[in-house]
Amino acid sequence: MKIVYSLTMTKVLNVFGRIHSLRERYYGAATGKEALLELIAEAEVAEQVYNSNAIENSTLSFEETEKILLQIDLDRYISEREIFEAKNLARVVSCIGKKSKEQELTLPVILSLHEMLISNIRDDIAGRFRNNNEYVRVGSHIAPAPQEVTSRLEKMLFEYNGASHENIIKRLAKLHLSFEYTHPFVDGNGRIGRVINNFLLIREGFVPINIKFIDRQKYYAAFREFDEKGATGIMEEIVGKALTNSYHKRLAYLEGKKIITLNEYAKLNRLSHSGLINKANRQTIEAFLEKGIWKIGMDQ
Repeated sequence: MKIVYSLTMTKVLNVFGRIHSLRERYYGAATGKEALLELIAEAEVAEQVYNSNAIENSTLSFEETEKILLQIDLDRYISEREIFEAKNLARVVSCIGKKSKEQELTLPVILSLHEMLISNIRDDIAGRFRNNNEYVRVGSHIAPAPQEVTSRLEKMLFEYNGASHENIIKRLAKLHLSFEYTHPFVDGNGRIGRVINNFLLIREGFVPINIKFIDRQKYYAAFREFDEKGATGIMEEIVGKALTNSYHKRLAYLEGKKIITLNEYAKLNRLSHSGLINKANRQTIEAFLEKGIWKIGMDQ
């Protein structure tokens, strides 16, 4: 029987094939370089925190986020809530590497991550799902009733684990959309949802991803697509590109390449900078975003 794939399906399969190849290179290059990988992970914490909080409308800049995590005084007044949001999320991001290797993702694990995230911000809701009459709305979407939360999350995990034969992009996109559709908490749903993504990626032997603030309009469009059509195509594209970006960055460091900005690369090779940015956004060249700047590794 002849199978005809949709354009979206074909694109996802192509991206997954590329990620499989990058993953093999990564494991080859990473041997004996655990210390370097740890440095990369530590350096990424502030970026993860900044982007995830910015998607949730935090006013902190990347530089301010870095200063808070390094306990450096800021040049303006920052609310206590935003300070705790940065510090707490940094703790969560930093702990999941080890935690994900020790245990599977379960509802108690999700609750423990939420308690860590919301402590000193809303202690009355930290570490528990919505209950009684606690309804939440995101845009025009009213999340399911509190009494549905546990069963929906159990189904979400069951379907994710039961689809282990499928590629990680499709599985993760569906899980993330299902989690955010359910919106199980009174507060902190987006940040915990993005943390869960990396918990599962690391557990399954992939590298963590960073969904960028600059991509939030497309990110929101992915939720609308899921709400209106039950489709996951846009989120699959977001996850696929984020994963490719993460491998490109790590391979540039692990393979000992000279890391320069894409602008410098364009000048050295007499190429169009805008053309390279376009390719970088599509991840058709081995460029990566670091602190909001496109960079690429060159052989030395």
